[in-house]
Amino acid sequence: MSEEIKLQREVEAVAIPAGTTKKLPAGTEVIITQDLGGTFTVHTPHEGGLFRIQGKDADALGKKVSTETQSTGGAAGEDAVWAVLKTCYDPEIPVNIVDLGLIYSMEMKKTDGGGRRVEVKMTLTAQGCGMGPSIAADARQKILSLEGIQEAQVEVVWDPPWGPQMITADGRKKLGMD
Repeated sequence: MSEEIKLQREVEAVAIPAGTTKKLPAGTEVIITQDLGGTFTVHTPHEGGLFRIQGKDADALGKKVSTETQSTGGAAGEDAVWAVLKTCYDPEIPVNIVDLGLIYSMEMKKTDGGGRRVEVKMTLTAQGCGMGPSIAADARQKILSLEGIQEAQVEVVWDPPWGPQMITADGRKKLGMD
């Protein structure tokens, strides 16, 4: 995907891989390089590199993001949490964080109020990646959107160190590694 467009309005974007925010003015020329998981990765030749634009700002790109959520008819279970984690992407890699092998654990616990709490431990492909907090926040937000989930914690950890052997068969196929 390489679609070149001009931003229709000013938008706040996150620099990749630094993780810092920057306002991109209306009229900025961008090339959409990735449109996955409700976010957009864009290349801005005149603004200095790659940026992630959140789905809530899709209109600035002249796009729409699907906001459909799956109702489970009750409180979301582990399958729903894993499914929503598969909608989270590293903005530089077109494979979701589950298939990249970045999720080390996911636990569901009951809260005192009768709801559920989800605790996730994840890593990144490189320790210096400034996008870690952004990816973790995206995962947390999506988990909290599930029915019956009142609390979510997504912690970035470094042990064990990530390696390409952790990529699932689906992830390897998408990356052309098999």
